Amino acid sequence: MTGGPLAFQPDVSDAISAGRPVVALESTIIAHGLPRPQNLELARDLESIVREEGAVPATIALMGGKIRIGLDDDQLRTLATANDVAKVSRHDMATVLASGALGATTVAGTMPAAHMAGISIFATGGIGGVHRGAETSFDISADLDELARTPVLVVTAGAKAILDLPKTLEALETRGVPVIGFGTDEFPAFWCRSSGLTVPARLDSVEAVAEAFALHRRLALGSGFIVANPIPEADALDRGMIEDAIARALEHARAGGVGGKDVTPALLKNILETTSGASLRANIALVRNNARLAARIAVAMTRL
Repeated sequence: MTGGPLAFQPDVSDAISAGRPVVALESTIIAHGLPRPQNLELARDLESIVREEGAVPATIALMGGKIRIGLDDDQLRTLATANDVAKVSRHDMATVLASGALGATTVAGTMPAAHMAGISIFATGGIGGVHRGAETSFDISADLDELARTPVLVVTAGAKAILDLPKTLEALETRGVPVIGFGTDEFPAFWCRSSGLTVPARLDSVEAVAEAFALHRRLALGSGFIVANPIPEADALDRGMIEDAIARALEHARAGGVGGKDVTPALLKNILETTSGASLRANIALVRNNARLAARIAVAMTRL
């Protein structure tokens, strides 16, 4: 597959053409989400996990005026070590491409790129949503509207716990986005297995998820499809501890006048320091867990 703004790694192109399972992976976690060298280690690890489960990984990023669908190891290293990497969502994808700059895709950047490429399964850490205090700040992640318009299955450990989770679930319902708890009746809260909020539906096997998503696409409903996958119990953090850390991080951000797209990274950095690195370890564990489940769902999809 050549031409146009998309540039495919050969193994990804071959797998798509042959109808073999492919899993899209975001690149913001590499460029912005984790410190060095853990970011490159995790990028390689996620690709290995997807391959172990029988699927082909396609890490997505913008390089040299192209949307790269799959990266080789040199490109992964470039993304993990470069400075001033653009954080790319749907709204600025064209301008970053036109400039030829290096760009790492968020959920709202990876989903449309995956859909353009013919990839229907995507693994991330946690989706964005409605920020706390959005009733006055109007700070709502572009991920929600992307999920409303792009028919890609997203495996996620719920929404980031720094958000207003009840409002985020309400916003997803309003936008017609199915939220499926994988083996759970509660919506997971990123570092924590439970948020105290009930998921609209629960499925307990990858086969059931694959069948439900296949029907969702056959009905041409148009929206994304969330599979909320709780962090493994052994890696989960205490909910009370995390809420305390979030409260401190929010106060710190308010005092510093942090706003816009800088809010999430600033909060996560502060929480990392407050939890003495526990949030980073949990983040790595949940992303690994999501990549494995996404690969298994992709394999199940090809069997239908």
